Amino acid sequence: MAVHVIASSLMTSDLTAHRARSVGHGSWVVSYLPGRTLTCAQAVAALRVAEVVPTLLDLVGELADEVGLTALEAVGMAVRQSSWPDDRPAPTRHRWTAGAHGAGVS
Repeated sequence: MAVHVIASSLMTSDLTAHRARSVGHGSWVVSYLPGRTLTCAQAVAALRVAEVVPTLLDLVGELADEVGLTALEAVGMAVRQSSWPDDRPAPTRHRWTAGAHGAGVS
């Protein structure tokens, strides 16, 4: 993954055709986010999203095929809350600490 800034006015990537361009005063616009003005850091993040989404959708698509869904259907359904009651115990979270005798769990 590599986002490249060219002459402080254009951002490109070797992994996506999407681009960002400077509109002055530290503001940027990204090709797939029309109407939004972003900071430089936000524009870089947006291009990085555009770099990884195709790979993620390919993987999700393979798994979704196994259950008869498209990748977008599977994502849409998976991000919704379950309609089943959650009767599982809350997950236990451990915090690792370093004591006098090395690392441990508290």
